[in-house]
Amino acid sequence: MAHLRLVHTREPERLRFSFRYLDTTHPAFDISRCGREYLRVLLARLRELSLLSPEEFRARRSGTLRIHPIRFGEDRLTVHSFGVLGIEADKTAWQFSLSANEHGRVHGFLLGDTFFIRWLDPEHNLYPGN
Repeated sequence: MAHLRLVHTREPERLRFSFRYLDTTHPAFDISRCGREYLRVLLARLRELSLLSPEEFRARRSGTLRIHPIRFGEDRLTVHSFGVLGIEADKTAWQFSLSANEHGRVHGFLLGDTFFIRWLDPEHNLYPGN
């Protein structure tokens, strides 16, 4: 009788998401205007991005994902308004799109393999001219 030998292989590190630092009170990122379709698209995008490693997330430059660091200043919100005190996170704030031309963006920061969602931005308020 052949014995089955289990080989434990380590799963590659994948991107995780947290809402621990989600700011739902900032007037520019009021989520009360987010409808059912927005929630469906948000969850689908989070599921898709959770297949990436944190390194792949940082390097991905897809047209529909539009993952890139946030450039604060230039009459926009300052990095201090984004910051969360008392944590050692990636010093760069990031954003990604929910879809190609609608549903806005998600803004947050990386700590290890976790993307902490700070703001949901369905109306493109961080970059209103774009």
